[in-house]
Amino acid sequence: MAEPPPEETVDVTDPRTLRALSHPLRTGLLALLRSEGPSTASRLGQRLGESSGTTSYHLRQLAALGFVEEVAGQGTARERWWRARHRSTRWRTEDLVAQPGGREVVEELTHQSLGRQRRMLAAHAEQREDLEPVWRDAVSLNDWALHLSPAGVAALTEELNGVLARWRAEREEPGQPLVHVLLDLFPLTEDPA
Repeated sequence: MAEPPPEETVDVTDPRTLRALSHPLRTGLLALLRSEGPSTASRLGQRLGESSGTTSYHLRQLAALGFVEEVAGQGTARERWWRARHRSTRWRTEDLVAQPGGREVVEELTHQSLGRQRRMLAAHAEQREDLEPVWRDAVSLNDWALHLSPAGVAALTEELNGVLARWRAEREEPGQPLVHVLLDLFPLTEDPA
């Protein structure tokens, strides 16, 4: 298991910072550094199908924003190692949409997040049969539906996130594979069936 980033969460309140983070290559780089641990621009470029020059540029941009940092004492002047500074990024939509450019960047990141979730679920579906039986039995894909008010959704979100934060802090098992938890709460005006 990769060593987790040193800090738990970064709260973003500036739409310009979120806009800079929303670049698809930057979000991909940050996701890899968070899930696989420290790496070099060259290795990340190979994983993402980009040149090391391109990944190096975007890593420097992420560093300027405070999302990544060089790993002290590792690498050389030509081959620097980078790591994520935080395990996750969060923002409050209501704090951003009132600011210039906020609504647009929140919409863009929402679509990127949904795309990543679709890719993750599709990858799981493709890889599921290759899992050991104990892992296939442990996997959980759920679809719950509850009648809730906006206040109820906010309370449930806070409670579920609290459970996950507690598990991360107290029950995470170093050396075990990274398990992804997708947690979405949303109303639909019409079920797409």
